Amino acid sequence: MRRKLAAGNWKMNGTSAALSELEALADAHTTASVDVLICPPAPLLHRAAEIVKKSAVTVGGQDCHAATSGAHTGDASGEMLKDAGATSVILGHSERRTDHNETDVVVCSKAEAAIAAGLTAIVCLGESLQQRETGVTLEIIGTQLAESVPNDATGDTLVIAYEPIWAIGTGKVPTLEQIGEVHTFLRTQLVARFGGETGSAIRLLYGGSVKPGNAAEIFAVENVDGALVGGASLKVADFSPIIAALDAA
Repeated sequence: MRRKLAAGNWKMNGTSAALSELEALADAHTTASVDVLICPPAPLLHRAAEIVKKSAVTVGGQDCHAATSGAHTGDASGEMLKDAGATSVILGHSERRTDHNETDVVVCSKAEAAIAAGLTAIVCLGESLQQRETGVTLEIIGTQLAESVPNDATGDTLVIAYEPIWAIGTGKVPTLEQIGEVHTFLRTQLVARFGGETGSAIRLLYGGSVKPGNAAEIFAVENVDGALVGGASLKVADFSPIIAALDAA
């Protein structure tokens, strides 16, 4: 059985004051039958890790460099994130791919570095609205999956997050049939590439305007093992109901 995962991506939001929300989340989830992860901005990561120590919540990074160290001003390595208390790191988010011109090859190299550092790599995939409307979604997703994921990935070291670009922060959500089609396709591709045991063990998250009001129906879709949540993860009042919906799925 794949253990379900509710992951929150705070993106570039939050200062020290936001840690009170994380404290409340940790207090509300001292134990959990699903995995709960928050990925705060890098300046908050170490303090966040200290806050969640005695809870079921873990913390992760939002990006890492492919190198272990060196002249890379402004970047952080997987080892640094691990040292700060991270268990995971989000890689290849569409905002990184767009704003920083990250290619599938770059994402794969970062995923390899993250795994080598002992982190779980959460690799994001997703199509644009134009690609969705022209009917090439599965082709785009298939290419991203093939080229962004390391060959030695396992169910313990890799999570895939399907996030249609046009649904991120827009309030638009694909139909349940569209989500199911992509997740089934991803599962089929993973099994074909890694074999039945490993391909079936890698968790698949959905991301893109996940909210308390739509979480339960999304989690009922086959091969949806959880969610990568943006804005709704910033407040415990919004994120806890999503965790509860996942737990009940």
